[in-house]
Amino acid sequence: MTDTFRVALAGNPNTGKSTLFNALTGLKQHTGNWAGKTVSLAEGTFRHKDKQYRFIDLPGTYSIFSNSADEEVARNYIIFEKPHITLVVVDATSLERNLNLALQILEMTKNVVICINLIDEADKRGIKINERLMARRLGVPVIKLSARNRAGFPLLLDTIDRIVSGKITCEPAQVKYDGEIEAGIASLEPFVKEVVDDRISSRWVALRLLDGDESLLNELNERLKAKEETVCNQS
Repeated sequence: MTDTFRVALAGNPNTGKSTLFNALTGLKQHTGNWAGKTVSLAEGTFRHKDKQYRFIDLPGTYSIFSNSADEEVARNYIIFEKPHITLVVVDATSLERNLNLALQILEMTKNVVICINLIDEADKRGIKINERLMARRLGVPVIKLSARNRAGFPLLLDTIDRIVSGKITCEPAQVKYDGEIEAGIASLEPFVKEVVDDRISSRWVALRLLDGDESLLNELNERLKAKEETVCNQS
């Protein structure tokens, strides 16, 4: 029986994220809208080493701070639907700008692969990237590729397979904030843990609450209410 694993693709607009999605899934994809949103949804399938993968192309965003419908959709999928792996696609020619989103996602979820796309364009500009050093500092696999040329795909697919097989363990580096913020996180996190258990990163939720993210608070309330109703109906 074939296992099916969900892989989300996240990234800034114009990083080649959808090019990677299309190259991996080909004609085995369909589009629609996210429930209750006008944001488009693209899903596709791919098979590798007797495993079935369902790729979800999340909306291109510059952050996961729920400032727009696109950001809310991307945030909610990663944090609540819990894909087995999240591929964060970054532009090799604009790493500093793109890594802002990558660091945000590393705070949300554990199994992350940083895909440095457009490496061919970086080579043309004389940009050299030490992906091994990045991987050590970020605590997750970092892979250089060119989606349009399918360069780097064997290593990417092998890495995905090794993560879902448990042969690679991701340990995302934790961003350290100044003393006041860290103290706020420490005071909130025990209360957050009582509500979300281990299903969601309590540190990330505490950080977002400190930032006054009302959208996340409303989403948490709705989901907890729906869960309680489900339990009551089953009892």
